[in-house]
Amino acid sequence: MTQESAEVAPPGVNINVPHSARIYDYWLGGKDNFAVDRAVGEAMMKAIPAMRYMAGENRKFVHRAARDLVAKEGIRQFLDIGTGIPTRPNLHEIAQKLAPETRVVYVDNDPIVLVHARALMISTDEGRSEYISADIRKPQSILTEQVLTETLDLTEPVGLTLIAILMLLADADDPWSLVAQLRDAMPSGSILGITHPTADFNPEAVGEAVSAATSAGMTLVARTREEVERFFGDWEMLEPGLVPVSAWRPDEPVENPEAAYYWAGVARKP
Repeated sequence: MTQESAEVAPPGVNINVPHSARIYDYWLGGKDNFAVDRAVGEAMMKAIPAMRYMAGENRKFVHRAARDLVAKEGIRQFLDIGTGIPTRPNLHEIAQKLAPETRVVYVDNDPIVLVHARALMISTDEGRSEYISADIRKPQSILTEQVLTETLDLTEPVGLTLIAILMLLADADDPWSLVAQLRDAMPSGSILGITHPTADFNPEAVGEAVSAATSAGMTLVARTREEVERFFGDWEMLEPGLVPVSAWRPDEPVENPEAAYYWAGVARKP
């Protein structure tokens, strides 16, 4: 029996269609992926050999941003849309280490994420960590979900994080309008953190990686700096602005920030 035929998925998971969360899990060295995910992941790595490094840099950004939003911006509640398969430390673990009372709502639409969310997203006693199965294409369904309204206080600042998720929305979905709906629902003082892949640093390689994903039936869009900047609307960009993901408040000097093909930025609602 081959490895592929032996694979068994949780209910609701289609192991014949690649999924971004599971491909990302594969790049990060996880085991919650299937043959179809590994095939696409390998094809993308053929185009961009540094893909695992890039995935790691994206994850490090989450840690740095969560830490700074709690410690420097006073954020005590987060809405993380496009969570992906949990990898420790999770966002709530970073935040609650600094402020145990922090509340976090995770959102994703892959059933395999739900399986792991229940096991790995355990909150402190003082705080709360919850998970919603929902799609970013329907922002109002997220914002009105009972779990969210019972966990987060939308009259107080929220840390809204959209990490490597907007790339899965085609321009035809008008992702800028979807993000605007989320921004509009956040109170003054809220923070928006985004990472997004780009072809700005290496058009040929990124083009090949995108082709590998789209030929497998996925939607994957790399966007320019200007297109990513539009997601922040009129919110005030925090230092150092919209920069390569490795260059956003690095813990140590980064020799070549553009080696990871993502833009990253954090902004505050006036």
